[in-house]
Amino acid sequence: MSYFTIAGVQMHALHHGDNTDAMRQRIDILMNRFPQVQMVMFSELVAKGAGIQHAQPFPNSMESMFCELALRHGIWLIPGSMFERDGDRIYNTLSVINPHGEVVCRYRKMFPFRPYEQGVECGSEFAVFDVPDVGRFGVSICYDMWFPETTRTLVAMGAEVILHPTMTDTVDRDLELSIARTNAAINQCYFFDFNGTGAIGNGRSIVVGPSGDVIHQCAAGEEIVPVEVDFNRVRRERERGLHGLGQPLKSFRDRSVNFSLYSSENGSSPFLDALGPLAKPARNEV
Repeated sequence: MSYFTIAGVQMHALHHGDNTDAMRQRIDILMNRFPQVQMVMFSELVAKGAGIQHAQPFPNSMESMFCELALRHGIWLIPGSMFERDGDRIYNTLSVINPHGEVVCRYRKMFPFRPYEQGVECGSEFAVFDVPDVGRFGVSICYDMWFPETTRTLVAMGAEVILHPTMTDTVDRDLELSIARTNAAINQCYFFDFNGTGAIGNGRSIVVGPSGDVIHQCAAGEEIVPVEVDFNRVRRERERGLHGLGQPLKSFRDRSVNFSLYSSENGSSPFLDALGPLAKPARNEV
C-alpha cells in the first residue's frame, strides 16, 4: 500500500485542565466525517495541559482510555503528549497506539524548552515505528525540531513521515513553520507539525511534503486536517532527488567530512562553552 491517510487535530484546550472529553468528541466527529482516516494525531500536552503537577506513571488510566478509543475506531492514535512521572523524574512523553489498542512505543521529549520548561528531564532514545505494509514513522515533540540532528537521526533510522506534536503560543511560531519545511526538504520526508489553539497554542499547524512543499497550513482556529500521504513519492524523491536535482540523504551518507563537534563527549566547543548559562533573560537595568 502506498497511500495512507493521517488526520491532525488542532483544537482549543485548557492550559491547566482535563481536555480528554473534548479529544474524544473530536475523534468521534472526525471518524464520522472522514471514515478513510487511518491515523489521528493531536498537539503536545493537550490531554491534561501544561502543568507538571498532572504527571503520572505510565501506563495509566488516561493512556488506557486512548487505547480503547483507538480500538473502537480501528485507528492509529497519537494523543499528543503527557507529563510522565518516573520516580523523582518527570518527562514529556508521547504514546503511539495501534488499531488494536496496544501501545507500540513511547517517546520522551529530548529537548525540553529550557529554561522555560522547568523540572522536565531530557529523554535519550529515538522512536520509530512501522505501519505494516505501509511505511515507517518517526516521532518528535515541539522544541526537538530546532535541533536538526533529531529529524536526521529518525530519517537515518528509516522514517518516511515525521509526526511532531507541538505546543507553541509564542512569537516564534513563524520560524517554526520555516523549520518544519526545512526539515521535510533536507530529509525528503513528510512532516506533520500540529499545534494547539486557544490557551494552549496559537495554531498555524502545518503539513509539509518531501519537497518542502506546504500541503496545508491552518489558521489560528480549530481545524481537523485529513491528508493522504503517498509513500511512493517519498521513496522516488529520495532515489531521484527533488525535481530530479538534490539528493541530500545520499550526499550526507557519502560525505567525506567528519563533524568534529560531535566527537567530544557532550558535543560542545570553546565557543559554545563561552556563551554562559542556559537561563531566562534578566530584566534590563535602567
